[in-house]
Amino acid sequence: MSANVSQRIRQDVQSMHAYAIQDAAGMVKLDAMENPYGLPPGLQAALGSRLGALALNRYPGPRVNDLRAALAAYADMPEGFDLMLGNGSDELISLLALACDVPGASILAPLPGFVMYAMSAQLQGLAFHGVPLTADFELDLPAMLAAIAAHRPAIVYLAYPNNPTANLWDDAAIEAIIEAQGAQGGLVVMDEAYQPFASKTWLTRIRQAPERHGHVLLMRTLSKFGLAGVRLGYMMGPKTLLADIDKVRPPYNISVLNTECALFALEHAEVFAAQADAIRQQREWLAAELARLPGFTVFPSQANMLLVRVPDAQQCFDDLKRAGVLVKNVSKMHALLHNCLRLTVGTPDENARMVAAFHTTP
Repeated sequence: MSANVSQRIRQDVQSMHAYAIQDAAGMVKLDAMENPYGLPPGLQAALGSRLGALALNRYPGPRVNDLRAALAAYADMPEGFDLMLGNGSDELISLLALACDVPGASILAPLPGFVMYAMSAQLQGLAFHGVPLTADFELDLPAMLAAIAAHRPAIVYLAYPNNPTANLWDDAAIEAIIEAQGAQGGLVVMDEAYQPFASKTWLTRIRQAPERHGHVLLMRTLSKFGLAGVRLGYMMGPKTLLADIDKVRPPYNISVLNTECALFALEHAEVFAAQADAIRQQREWLAAELARLPGFTVFPSQANMLLVRVPDAQQCFDDLKRAGVLVKNVSKMHALLHNCLRLTVGTPDENARMVAAFHTTP
């Protein structure tokens, strides 16, 4: 890049690291929390026929509103709420940073957490404040409340369950954070990307006490549902609040293909529910198998992944990769994740191969 051209690109962007995606060619891919199951052949054929009939020469039309209605029904959206679509949750996170970029605004989230919270803040020129979790990956409530009081963030992100720790945090702590953030006029975003695998949802609390959640948005994605390749996220919140955020959404951000794939999946939600149940059962089997290995600590999970502390994360990661199994080495993401690997729960065969590969590591 010539010196003249490089001057046109923000210096902080030039110094950033791009989001890393591992090469998974020929590997058992257990690094990205994807649903390992595809559609049954009959449904694949039906979906292909349906997609082939779409008018790809036209911009997306009112069909996207059919999808919004279907998602609202699927999620049992609370009364008085509305729903906004994004090209994956990543776009929604970026749009939130854009909408809340007022002078002095900042974003706050517990760490370790989803990297896009901090990245979206940086790309939008907002300050990001990370608050470390406790040693057992719980919310540090005094530290969170102190950070809210000190920084008065525009947005507090709470992932429920969290990534990469896979746990659900204490409800009383979350309630206290929601109250403190509301008192200073900020938003709380409950990120339920892994809701299909969790034992509960924060929507229950919202329905029970809507008056305390007027500043709370709830975000989900169909990626973990089983449509990671479709790229579709959605966010629910009070109508007036969501209407303002929706103003920064690009027109036609959801393609006709995304829309129809998602509608088709929701029409066959029982297939994906059965897949989620199989993943939850495999999660328990995998956790029990790994807990038997010497020096391994398997942390409780409410997601489709397991966080595991091993004797040597880099050595284990390299040995697994040589054995044809790809996982995520998160040990350098944060000090609390020392010697930790994040393992996606796969099919029974994939999980068995991963366990076998662990047994052959030194």
